[in-house]
Amino acid sequence: MDIFKRKKQSNDDGGEEDENNSCGGDTIELKPMIYLYPRTKTEISVKLGHPERLITTYPEYRDGWTVVAEPNGNLRDENNRGYYGLYWEGINRSYTETDEGFIVTGGDVVKFFEEKLGILGLNEREINEFIVFWLPILSKNKYNYVRFATSDEIENDMSLEISPKPDALIRVMMIVKPLEEPKDVREQNLLAVKRDGYTAVEWGGTILGEKTVK
Repeated sequence: MDIFKRKKQSNDDGGEEDENNSCGGDTIELKPMIYLYPRTKTEISVKLGHPERLITTYPEYRDGWTVVAEPNGNLRDENNRGYYGLYWEGINRSYTETDEGFIVTGGDVVKFFEEKLGILGLNEREINEFIVFWLPILSKNKYNYVRFATSDEIENDMSLEISPKPDALIRVMMIVKPLEEPKDVREQNLLAVKRDGYTAVEWGGTILGEKTVK
């Protein structure tokens, strides 16, 4: 899919690898967004655990982000420019297909995400933005294998340091693979997440493609 093409990235040997939806055999984490909702107007710093894996960020990631956040989620940087979230894409080295998850047809994508993302703690605006990004991609597939990464998987792949520390941290990372035919999987058990007090939210996704660059 052309939408997943990225510019060439330097590999560990100093050469270059042409990106599709993967890099050196590793997949690309697409459009993770970080939202911050403090109880009161607060200066917040955010750092990602593997900045060397970052491909694209907005605003620019320079040894982290520092913003002033308001309870409604509005953010301001040091130049008083406004944002609604912090965006990054990077190389993923952890997420894989397992025998559990969900099989979702292209026509059921909206209904599926409205239900499951609500269980995982996203609010209506965040669910809307997730669906707006992923709907044109996943609805084209006959079937989609979908799994939501565990907290340990997410932390091991890209740890997240937020200061001051939020009362509730919700990180939702989807793992998806396009399928021509459905397959048998054990339905993933999703635990309901409660938003309470100062809350930070992150969502994103990784497509497991057939083609990998070695």
